[in-house]
Amino acid sequence: MNAILALIFLAVGLMKLARPRTALAASGMAWTADSTDAAVKGIGAIEILGAIGLIVPLATGIAPVLTPLAAAGLAVVMIGAVIVHIRRKESAVVPLILGILAIVSTVLGFLTL
Repeated sequence: MNAILALIFLAVGLMKLARPRTALAASGMAWTADSTDAAVKGIGAIEILGAIGLIVPLATGIAPVLTPLAAAGLAVVMIGAVIVHIRRKESAVVPLILGILAIVSTVLGFLTL
């Protein structure tokens, strides 16, 4: 499950870093129109770091406690995304699902330590 979450967050994070905010807004990420360039790039960077944190610590055995902490951080980001989408009267289904999966990953990560 962590691998799938990591791939999703890596992809969307890279997209937010690589594409201009106006292009993201035009391609369906309407919330970016109300955000600053720095905020969008910052969210993208957090998503990329979270994706790395889901895989690398556990895979290397170096500080594996960071893996569930990364999942918890991504869950917080997705809770923020759900709030933004609800305030904008947009569908919050995708961030809600990703947030739930991140919470499940957090719980399972702490249970297996």
